[in-house]
Amino acid sequence: MALICAFVAAPDALAQSGFQKTVHASVSGGSTQQVKLGLSKSLIVELPRAASDVLVSDPETADAVVRSSRRAYVIGKKVGQTNIFFFDANGQQILSLEVQVERDIGVLERTIGSLIPGSSIRAEPINDNVILSGTVRNPGDAKTAADIAARFVGDAEHVVSMIQVSGSEQVYLKVTVAEMERKTIKQLGINITASVANNATTFAALTQNPFGVTGQAISNTAMSVGYSNKGDSVSGTLRALEERGLSRTLAEPTLSAISGEKASFLAGGEFPVPTGRDSEGNIQIEFKPFGVVLDFMPVVISQGRISLTVKTEVSELTSDGAFTLLSANGAGNDLTIPALKVRRADTTIELPSGGALAIAGLIQDETKQAINGVPGLMDLPVLGTLFRSRDFQRSETELVIIVTPYTVKAVSPEEMSRPTDGVVEAGDPSAILLGRLNRIYSVNGGAKPIGRFTGQYGFIYD
Repeated sequence: MALICAFVAAPDALAQSGFQKTVHASVSGGSTQQVKLGLSKSLIVELPRAASDVLVSDPETADAVVRSSRRAYVIGKKVGQTNIFFFDANGQQILSLEVQVERDIGVLERTIGSLIPGSSIRAEPINDNVILSGTVRNPGDAKTAADIAARFVGDAEHVVSMIQVSGSEQVYLKVTVAEMERKTIKQLGINITASVANNATTFAALTQNPFGVTGQAISNTAMSVGYSNKGDSVSGTLRALEERGLSRTLAEPTLSAISGEKASFLAGGEFPVPTGRDSEGNIQIEFKPFGVVLDFMPVVISQGRISLTVKTEVSELTSDGAFTLLSANGAGNDLTIPALKVRRADTTIELPSGGALAIAGLIQDETKQAINGVPGLMDLPVLGTLFRSRDFQRSETELVIIVTPYTVKAVSPEEMSRPTDGVVEAGDPSAILLGRLNRIYSVNGGAKPIGRFTGQYGFIYD
């Protein structure tokens, strides 16, 4: 009776990564076995009878070395697949091996496990690629595991990460855009006109004030003084104006997102902008957004540390820089396109939860001044004032953009407050007789106020 020995692998014939160390062929011969071989690792093949010929289909992937007639060594040289045949002196097949050469992923798993405690990551090889799966505590650990695997295989493109973050954290972002702007404009222009009746001579010292800084007179108001005697006349027009303005802008958009996900917020509107004409001559319109815009993507890289990619913008319509499209037929149907005044910041930062950072700021002090007049006469001391106009403009701006991220958790609805909580609408007598739209805020969760009140109550009052 022939003794048939099946493929047996002793416990010590398996490496920690699952690679076989020894293969025993059956006595009957002609068997085919599938083995996994580590890259740059070796495999011992025990043959039941003497081999006289060995065939390797791809010697670049694996190589077979025969040291004795019944023992051979297979060495993995490159990641891939190949097969090896062993023949005896009669040309009969003794053994056929289907060899799969892979990287020793066990080393990678042990390295990741030691460097990222608390993680449960598995690595699976596919050809020359590595697939990572399992769970980690935060996205930062997932990125670290992918970086380690990229160093292991030599190229990040050969790493596929399917790692999941257990208990994804949510990030609440508060952005404060605060701006103060102060502007002062002063204009002074004098026109003098004289005429003599005898020879109908007319003299004008200055017929128009160009006001080169602001581009035009900011007001049409003027004061004129004239004298006339027997047809002779002298008249003067004084155009003087001073304008002061103070602007305060405060926008505090807030937005929440899961770690690793993008979020967007827009509070504002859209205005039409002509982009051209179609084949029939009709004006084509495209709408552009304006208002308060907030885009961000948070990543919780460790406990309490947040990486933020933030893009925030506060814009408003303004007549400064606007342009007018004149109608083609001169019918007066001109189209004025407003401009946008924009404050924008786009950056990537890292902050602790609850920490604040000014990501952008601006301090600007701008002064413009122009003097126009009659050459020569405008330079005369004292009297030169009658032959020149002055245009002065100064603007001061201070802007700061502050971001504050928080790691947050959901709460019960009872703990949340709304801007409409406690609002009491004005009754008909109060609205008609006193012109009130609302009364006051009531205490949150309490009864609405009734009766008459004296003094100032609540946060909003008429």
